[in-house]
Amino acid sequence: MYMLRAAAVFSDNMVLQRDKKIRVFGTGKSGSRIRVTLLNKTAETVCSEGKWIVYLPEFEAVESAVMEITDGSTTLRFSNIAIGEVWLAGGQSNMELELQNADGGQEILQNFNSSRKVLRDGAEMSEAIRRVRFYYTPKVAYECEALWEAEKNSRWELFGKEEAAKWSAVGFFYAVRLAEKLGVTVGIIGCNWGGTSASAWMSREALLEQEATKSYVEEYENSEWVKKSRVEQIKDYDEYVEYHADWERRAGKIYEENPRESFDRVQELVGPCRYPGPMNCANFTRPAGLYEVMLRKIAPYTLRGFLYYQGESDEHKPKSYYALLTRMMQQWREDFLDHELFFLLVQLPMHQYEGTEDNKSWCMIREAQLKAYENIKNTGLAVIIDCGQFHEIHPRNKQPVGERLALQALCQVYHRIGAEEAFGPLYRDFLYRDGGMEIFFRYAKEGFIIKGAVPTGFEIAGEDGVFYPAGAGFTERGDSVFLKAAQVERPLMARYLWTNYAEVNVFGKNGLPAAPFRTHLFDE
Repeated sequence: MYMLRAAAVFSDNMVLQRDKKIRVFGTGKSGSRIRVTLLNKTAETVCSEGKWIVYLPEFEAVESAVMEITDGSTTLRFSNIAIGEVWLAGGQSNMELELQNADGGQEILQNFNSSRKVLRDGAEMSEAIRRVRFYYTPKVAYECEALWEAEKNSRWELFGKEEAAKWSAVGFFYAVRLAEKLGVTVGIIGCNWGGTSASAWMSREALLEQEATKSYVEEYENSEWVKKSRVEQIKDYDEYVEYHADWERRAGKIYEENPRESFDRVQELVGPCRYPGPMNCANFTRPAGLYEVMLRKIAPYTLRGFLYYQGESDEHKPKSYYALLTRMMQQWREDFLDHELFFLLVQLPMHQYEGTEDNKSWCMIREAQLKAYENIKNTGLAVIIDCGQFHEIHPRNKQPVGERLALQALCQVYHRIGAEEAFGPLYRDFLYRDGGMEIFFRYAKEGFIIKGAVPTGFEIAGEDGVFYPAGAGFTERGDSVFLKAAQVERPLMARYLWTNYAEVNVFGKNGLPAAPFRTHLFDE
């Protein structure tokens, strides 16, 4: 028996995108006529092959509205709808990290109704918080009854102590800043899962298009795990989940006693960590998996754009990441039926576990993110190189991440501020002179701030490709630095913070860090 349904992302309290045609979609009886009404505007369509989509006209921002959807026999009614700005927050664990676990998060949750907590620049946060709403795409790794039940129970949420505790901290701080600056309701659609490669968030067909990315599919499909029946695969994965929960419990006790205990030593004490488990149809990290059960469930909801914080789980294939990331960006725009959608990327911060080799993998991921920003239209880049934490892949200081994303939006999307305010220094080009190299930066015409005795992190190399630390002196023109090293008579190449982890001490006058770079691309 058929039933008229709107997609799960439509509910009371939802946020719809202002100033764009609004797509409303769902399922129903083939041949039935579907009528959608919002703010005295009505649009109709005919349900075909069990699916329907209706296009409503553009609306200006409003605080509360009602939508009705009917097929003539069943009527759905959604209330307290806001029309404002809608962004999807995608990625892995650092986008997923919840407000309750972020620095300052508990204070916000506990004191929202009794205090006037302020943002960094003194703007009141409490009024902006009331304009933030959140929808979390149900997180079930494969099609099953649990996923369908989760979809039925999912809904848009208003800020509340219990509800907001589990919101993406990055998404929350971004939305608060945007709501404060734009004066409209901001809706965040959480669509993220810790430990996932970008390959989990795009289709199998897209992955197979390029030589650089097809290995993700080939390795999965050649696995012995997927040669079993679906029932057996699910059983294998369920057994792993039980094992891993026990492993984490026992490992957690060791890390409580010694937070910097080596991973190898932990495995000696409690047994092997089998993460991420059997790579089969039930594993959330499988290629194209979350694309099917999460992203496609909310497409083509009308958005302004995407926030994307990911890359950590692709460090094992850093040379493929540019191809992987940019094809995923293309696919998301295609699936949301808008090639102009904005993509605001978070460049990975510093990170390295104690006792591990600095293999430069995170450097290449950061470079791929910078390259995507430079080469693809309607993109932004939040540089958070200074927000990393040694031996901790999940730094809790998420407010600067969200706020730097908001600076990108206010500059690139809404044109409220200039690039000199939104960016720290970005490498532009260089000049050979006087036995050294002069490096020129964009967005540094006001000069630099050095948090320390001397600028650090710069290196130069000659024809042999061996890099040495360079003395760095900022020039009179203000937006350049002159590099020289006694070991390099004729420098050919320069780089800055080309390391998985180091201290960061070079910033623009606006307080934003200089982004890492290298002047020449070559195989490592």
